[in-house]
Amino acid sequence: MGRDRPAGPVGPRDEAMDEALRALAEPRRRAILQLVAHSELSAGEIAGCFDVTRTAVSQHLTVLKNAGLLSERRLATRRLYRARPEGLAGLREFLDQMWASSLEVARDLVESDLGAADSGQASAAG
Repeated sequence: MGRDRPAGPVGPRDEAMDEALRALAEPRRRAILQLVAHSELSAGEIAGCFDVTRTAVSQHLTVLKNAGLLSERRLATRRLYRARPEGLAGLREFLDQMWASSLEVARDLVESDLGAADSGQASAAG
């Protein structure tokens, strides 16, 4: 028995979503995104929030940037980072569709249960 697969080929949008999910799988990267969600911080300021080497933080920043989740701006010798909410657009759309689909299934189940209960009560009354 095969698994259900989504219709259509995997496209660039799916690949971008996969890359974002892989980047977000690491807890420290999620923490970095939270740090720069509302303010721009330098790599040094970000590194100062973690008990790891600057090299490790730099690698995390690169992964997040390559996944489209961070923007980088150079100011003299500093690199400043800020979260890119649009980098999560594909993932958000996917989750919204999954949620809507789940709600539709739940509604259908409740309606079918209510229909079965109504017909059971009608049979008992008849």
